[in-house]
Amino acid sequence: MNTARSLIIDNQLLETAMLLGGKRTPKETVSMALEEFIKKRKTEELIAMFHTLDFDPDYDYKAMRKRK
Repeated sequence: MNTARSLIIDNQLLETAMLLGGKRTPKETVSMALEEFIKKRKTEELIAMFHTLDFDPDYDYKAMRKRK
């Protein structure tokens, strides 16, 4: 989806992000920031799942690695 939109972004934040991210344009900087935001949220969702899975005491990961 490629929709052109205008955003009002704090210039100081944008300049700082451009310096820290090593990007040359505001568009590159915002794209990078959005990608990092999405990765962070997906990682948080995966971490939250760790506490929802039941532990199987009979699971033997070493047995699964044995070659037949």
